[in-house]
Amino acid sequence: MSKNLSMLSKGQKGKVRTVKAGKTATKRLYELGFNTGAAFTVIKNDNGPIIVSLHGNKVALGRGLASKVLLEA
Repeated sequence: MSKNLSMLSKGQKGKVRTVKAGKTATKRLYELGFNTGAAFTVIKNDNGPIIVSLHGNKVALGRGLASKVLLEA
């Protein structure tokens, strides 16, 4: 089973392997910086949106969208 962004805990780091979503959601995630190979750190993952540090910026994603970001092993 592939690991996705919503499975990571606070403080964990990850790298984007691919985005598995529809055309519009994929485009939105790529525009936010979730490109293949992009490294990020999870800042918050308890209730509500997941907040990650990506390219020096904080980005908040809903859980549905975060589950579409698949990670490298």
